[in-house]
Amino acid sequence: MLTETYNGWTNYETWNVSLWIGNDEGLYHLARQFRHLGYKAFASMMMELDDNNATLDGVKWNDPKLDIEELNEMIEEL
Repeated sequence: MLTETYNGWTNYETWNVSLWIGNDEGLYHLARQFRHLGYKAFASMMMELDDNNATLDGVKWNDPKLDIEELNEMIEEL
């Protein structure tokens, strides 16, 4: 079965979160501190710090559609 992806990521939500982390200098440096803790720890911290609890595009840091395994790999590579 063919799996559809969004710009090489599992879905739009995962791509969007990754895009923000990779292209916003502050988020990038913050995410680097969570390399060994994983994305869920990063998202938990963002939910506490960010009043919107989401990227500027409206994707929640803890959106259930996020591919956590894929985001863990991305953060480990920062």
